[in-house]
Amino acid sequence: MKWLSLSLALAVPTQAALRFGCSTLTIQRLDPLVEPGVAPSAHLHQIVGGNAFNASMDPADGDLGDKGTCTTCTFSEDFSNYWTAVMFFKHTNGSYKRVPIMQNTALPNGINGGMTIYYTQQDFYSNGNTKITAFKPGFRMTVGSPTSESKFGPGLKFVCLNDKGTRFPELDDFPTQRCPGGIMTVHHFPACWDGKNLDSPDHQSHMYNTVKDAFQNSGACPASHPVRVPQVAYETLWDTTQFNNMWPADGSNPFVLSFGDNKGYGTHADYVFGWKGDSLQRAMDSSCMFNACENGNPLLSQGVQQMNACGVEKTVTEDIDSWLPELPGMSGM
Repeated sequence: MKWLSLSLALAVPTQAALRFGCSTLTIQRLDPLVEPGVAPSAHLHQIVGGNAFNASMDPADGDLGDKGTCTTCTFSEDFSNYWTAVMFFKHTNGSYKRVPIMQNTALPNGINGGMTIYYTQQDFYSNGNTKITAFKPGFRMTVGSPTSESKFGPGLKFVCLNDKGTRFPELDDFPTQRCPGGIMTVHHFPACWDGKNLDSPDHQSHMYNTVKDAFQNSGACPASHPVRVPQVAYETLWDTTQFNNMWPADGSNPFVLSFGDNKGYGTHADYVFGWKGDSLQRAMDSSCMFNACENGNPLLSQGVQQMNACGVEKTVTEDIDSWLPELPGMSGM
């Protein structure tokens, strides 16, 4: 409750927005929010961020911002972890091949796969004018659900890329034609917090979603979830182009998410906060936009070589790179 009271008392407008790259930390079957301590988890994820990531991620084990020793993200004070399901191509012979991840064109060259991460306050093009409260140590949340069989909600999108700079139109499900530049998945998280709980049993109820499609300004937060937090979003670019000459003759979509979803309605993402000290709050209280926030203005940053050098050991050892007879963990599908 003290966080809620403090945030309302210090309702000073701020104007920052962060956009940065994170190279791949690991790709394996771990899901410490939904299946804590389980190795392997049900399906494959690609994870970026700090190297304190593990199968359990128990908040009682301490603050990720203090535990991490390196991060795959541009900002060297960000030891958070960000993860999503992996995309596969399904051949007409029934075998599967993992789709490689490629860097966003807006990021420095050489980033090893990974994601583009956003912490925005208003929209993609402009700063906000609202007091934004940074997340607290131990905070975590998810968006979307792998069991969803229809559109889960706004902010979960697919984009058929003409090139890496394509942003629209945003689709609710997988593209139904070959995409010249690949496919981008987009995950926007809720930006209204109840001000009390760092998590909830479903990892979603402590948040409230006023997010609109695309990078649009979210609506006002309700009384039940009155604390405005940064609008977190992920963009992941999948290099589907190498499979464009293997599409089924009937033209049906050949791509699936790592839990067998070929529609895309089950797309989902997980977030565990791990910024060091007050670094995220300092950023949200500043007036910087995107890469102008780097190099100590106000956040410390690092180069691509350092980002790519960070990693974690494999907890689950299995083949995820060959042509596979079935999706990892999805026997019998």
